[in-house]
Amino acid sequence: MVWIVALFVLPRAAMIACHVTPTSDADWYYGHAAQMAAGMDYLDGQGHPTAFWPVGWPWLLSLAFRVGGVSVWTVGVVNLLAAMATGWLMLDLGRRWTGSETAARAGLLAYAVYPNAVLYVPLALTEVPYTALLLFAIWLMVVPARTPLRGWAALVAAGLVLGLATLVKAQTLVIVPAIMAIALWREPRVWQRLPRVAAQGAIILGVAALAVAPWTLRNHREMGAWVPVSTNGGFTLLTGNNDSANGGYTPDDPVVRWLNTRHDLGEVAYDAEARRLGMAWIRSHPAGFARQAPLKLWRLWGPDGEGQWAYETGSSAFRAAPHAFLAVRALNQAWYWLLLAAFAVAPWPIVRARRAAGQRLIDWWLIAYAVAAFPSAIAVVFSGQSRFHYPVMPFVCIIAGWLIARLLAARARADA
Repeated sequence: MVWIVALFVLPRAAMIACHVTPTSDADWYYGHAAQMAAGMDYLDGQGHPTAFWPVGWPWLLSLAFRVGGVSVWTVGVVNLLAAMATGWLMLDLGRRWTGSETAARAGLLAYAVYPNAVLYVPLALTEVPYTALLLFAIWLMVVPARTPLRGWAALVAAGLVLGLATLVKAQTLVIVPAIMAIALWREPRVWQRLPRVAAQGAIILGVAALAVAPWTLRNHREMGAWVPVSTNGGFTLLTGNNDSANGGYTPDDPVVRWLNTRHDLGEVAYDAEARRLGMAWIRSHPAGFARQAPLKLWRLWGPDGEGQWAYETGSSAFRAAPHAFLAVRALNQAWYWLLLAAFAVAPWPIVRARRAAGQRLIDWWLIAYAVAAFPSAIAVVFSGQSRFHYPVMPFVCIIAGWLIARLLAARARADA
């Protein structure tokens, strides 16, 4: 086990030394975190209060900046701690869901050597901390009663963590009903247990809403409109639903011109108008919307290795060894597809094994597939980007670890 932990921690710690300068989205988060660390509000480029992107990650990073200083080194340390928390939660959930120490360790090992996860650690993006928050919330929802946080206290804690995760990625709470449905159907006497499970779900969602409420009230006070988390939803909807959404943008594209020139509307009105245009396109192009769905899913699940892009523009490490980074990118893509293949085929042997053992087919292992369905559904409606599958990969590796353990056990029996 020690060598698996070393394989997990040491490469991630080493990547911090690449000193990746924040660019694009990471530059927004980093810059706004620095502003908040200096005591300023969440402001746009003109100095006005904004909610264009969710505030959760800049706020968390600003707390770290107040302790460790405004530096990419601080970003790396925060992400390393979040990655280590992700590893521990993976290992514990793997043990609980598979009932096998070998499977849990195999899943952790699969994630430890997953290059894209390693490359993300120095980046000031949301993916690493959000993944840790999502795993922690799910862990709180499925831990048995013998853990320190028992029963309803664990539900309240899960709601608080999910509220924070929602401030990082606004759609997070969509996953809660799916998890509660699994909690309901994994045990007998479904209808008798329904009121209790529904109450548990209501507590989680209610506490999460209370955790988000101060930010919502701030948005109403500062912008005069009820903005629950952020105002970039309409922008994202329109970029994924227009005539050229899958053909690449050009400066003359009418959607690009509109997005680049209509900030005079004001942030809330801009978001509302972009949402209206996106929905109007969907209603007037139902066949086009349907045709785009597979392409959006491909953009979400096909490519991997986007963590490397930031190094190409923001790190001397890439300029010193570009071919090495390209080799890692190719290796990563192959490893990623192998993990996805294992994830895709695993339900069949899992179902056979559970039937042979007389166990219910619906159990916590299905959470991994619910978590994968969550960004898939969002991508079909909005737009797909490969970074959006990043939080799913620990769950993919947990299931892949179970499959690896099954194959090792079968081989051992054959050799005997």
